[in-house]
Amino acid sequence: MSEINSNAPVTTPTMLHNDLAVETTVHIFQAIFAEYGPWDFQIRLWDGTTIGPAPDAEQKFTLVLHSPTAVRKLLLLPTELNMGEAYIYKMFDIEGDIFNVFPLADYVGQINWLKKGRGLLKPLLTFPTAEEHNDGRQGSRLPLLHGLRHSLKRDRAAIQYHYDVSNDFYALWLDKHMVYSAAYFPTGQEDLDTAQELKLDYICRKLRLQPGERLLDIGCGWGALIMWAAEHYGVHATGITLSKNQYQLAKDRIAAAGLEDRCEVRLQDYRQVRGESYDKLVSIGMFEHVGAGKLATYFRQAYALLEPGGVFLNHGIASIGKSMPRAIEQKTSFSTNYVFPDGELVNINKTLSVMEKTRFEIRDVESLREHYALTLRHWVRRMEAHEDEILQYVPEMTYRIWHLFMAGASYGFASNRQSVYQVLAVKDDEQGHNNLPWSRADWYR
Repeated sequence: MSEINSNAPVTTPTMLHNDLAVETTVHIFQAIFAEYGPWDFQIRLWDGTTIGPAPDAEQKFTLVLHSPTAVRKLLLLPTELNMGEAYIYKMFDIEGDIFNVFPLADYVGQINWLKKGRGLLKPLLTFPTAEEHNDGRQGSRLPLLHGLRHSLKRDRAAIQYHYDVSNDFYALWLDKHMVYSAAYFPTGQEDLDTAQELKLDYICRKLRLQPGERLLDIGCGWGALIMWAAEHYGVHATGITLSKNQYQLAKDRIAAAGLEDRCEVRLQDYRQVRGESYDKLVSIGMFEHVGAGKLATYFRQAYALLEPGGVFLNHGIASIGKSMPRAIEQKTSFSTNYVFPDGELVNINKTLSVMEKTRFEIRDVESLREHYALTLRHWVRRMEAHEDEILQYVPEMTYRIWHLFMAGASYGFASNRQSVYQVLAVKDDEQGHNNLPWSRADWYR
């Protein structure tokens, strides 16, 4: 186990309390990381003391702790939420590649204080809490949601909390079409703009769009897919969103592209679409907002809007394994509290079961897990490259929230903590027939 770096600054007599906190922190970290390896990182404390390899050793990152409060926040109850809050409230910083931090966070999250001993826990409790330290919670974007969960009013508020940050903010790190979902990387070497165009076209081929067909995009974002489908496949495309910012920009982009005769965007909830029918339906990255309790409502509505023989492509993130109870998730999930309020990830088996119960026939299920991990890496790198510009549009806390969330999400997809699926389903006619080809060859032309 590495010792304290001998080059650490000497503590002055006026910092006696901090000196004791430093000694205690060093002791705690050396004890809890005794079985962790390899030590390819450093921890730097508020007085300059470092724990870990020598400065000339290979290090992937440095964890910079700004006060004893950070130690307590990170270690006492090391949930995803507590560790995330410690970062966004600037109790600590990360120098180096943020993607390398998450295996360490996994290790810390599994600390068993009963096993480690009360000798470590007791001194940790003497460190100040976040409230005592005045951690700068002013400026927090914690959502204030009211009403019944997944009611029309509350869903609208939750969506606008996430998406109505700033169009300029999103434009700085998304691709040129502003597609906010997993790109498609056939080789893994494509740039982000190319991979997102490949994804848009791949979806259109899966839907087997034909000129003159009517397409509804549920949760259309900034309009990328409906514009692509109208321009390249000659369909009449309608998109709906609950985000005011997305709605306005999508309208402007459609007009600028001269697609108003074939493209329409509405500020509308999927449950409010009535008296219409479509040849094809698609939903990309909106499914996470539906909620497990509303799955039947969602798929029944999709089924009702489709013409017989029509297909529906549903693209959404899924949880892996047993879902976390909602009360526990609210207390431990960083995403639920700061990024996607009321967002819910559902297992793919439950999604397919509800789809079938609403009379859809499942024709294809494809995981794009690795594609999303790589997409998120692109987004994080683009955020980092445009940090100064981003901070002209949003507070630093917002930047830190998205930066941490997307890096963590990439790690989650890469390590199979969560996945993303495209499910293609068909609405058969009364005799159980449809006109789908027997081969997928046309998808891969």
